Amino acid sequence: MSDGAEGLDYASSGVDIDLEGASVASLVGALARSTRPAGSPGAPVDLPGGFGGLVEFGDNLLALATDGVGSKLQIASIMGDYSGVGIDCMAMNVNDLLCVGAEPIAFVDYIAVPKPNPDQHAAIGASLAEACTLARVTLAGGETASLPGIVTELDLSGTALGWLPKGAAITGANLCAGDVMIGLPASGIHSNGFSLVRKVVELSGLAYTDPAPFDESRLLGEVLLTPTRIYVDPVTDLIDACRDGTGPCPADALHAICHVTGGGLSNLLRLHESLGWHISSPLPQLPEFGWVQRLGDITDREMARTFNLGMGMVIVVEKSHASAVENWLGSRLDGTAAVGEVRDHGHRVTHVNPEIIFEHY
Repeated sequence: MSDGAEGLDYASSGVDIDLEGASVASLVGALARSTRPAGSPGAPVDLPGGFGGLVEFGDNLLALATDGVGSKLQIASIMGDYSGVGIDCMAMNVNDLLCVGAEPIAFVDYIAVPKPNPDQHAAIGASLAEACTLARVTLAGGETASLPGIVTELDLSGTALGWLPKGAAITGANLCAGDVMIGLPASGIHSNGFSLVRKVVELSGLAYTDPAPFDESRLLGEVLLTPTRIYVDPVTDLIDACRDGTGPCPADALHAICHVTGGGLSNLLRLHESLGWHISSPLPQLPEFGWVQRLGDITDREMARTFNLGMGMVIVVEKSHASAVENWLGSRLDGTAAVGEVRDHGHRVTHVNPEIIFEHY
């Protein structure tokens, strides 16, 4: 039951994914592509999908990604717990770099606050230090800005730098019908959809310091603040092993990688212009998603468009090597499993649940 909610969706909570997409397209359309000539360091390299930007750098390519934690920070503020937000910020960036086949190597952060708070900054610094260890990167610098009158609460974002050999980018160009989708489990809600989550909590009448209705051994706020999983281990190791010939498949059998962030399963459509995707065996849905859906009376489609639902990343592999890759990843990340396949059924995402279908990102 919705407890009075009338079919919540992400737009009604203040975030319109379609409008955001149109706005980003307008921004990109107004930008000059580059002032760096082809063949010189920093010249752009075309890459479908938009998970990370590539530029030339000698015999290698550099990859860049930038993102922030979003309104999950408001829950951290209420709970007075910033121990995971640095990990969230790191994950949202380095996981995007993995999608182009890049190894993350460095990170810079940006913190904007209405007023400096040494204790708050110390907690975020400790979280970023832990994140650097998990992502295997150097924290190369950062910036803290005090912006009274512009920001009313702390905001945290960052930019990650990665590298890969020239010619080794994972672009989706080799995708074909029959390729197998291998899902990597999420640690929780990660860092997307929190405007909707906060709306549902408001409707529930619960405080973030109350026991979680779906897990009374933990506080609701603690569950919601579970840090975003950083997939550098095992995905970077998989890519490196496949490139040097010691992995479960040749490097060219890794056809695409998708970070399931804002937009949910519709992110898959970014990987190819014409092929489709079918989820036949979804990973188990985490209990917090079921609670959010019930309380908000949210449709299955809207849930799959807003949240990861328990699958934070997808590795797409040539069918003949899929079992070996699944076993290799599963030995390093419990819960990894094949979830579906690439299909030549039009540019759309379909699902074992017929209500879930996407034809645009």
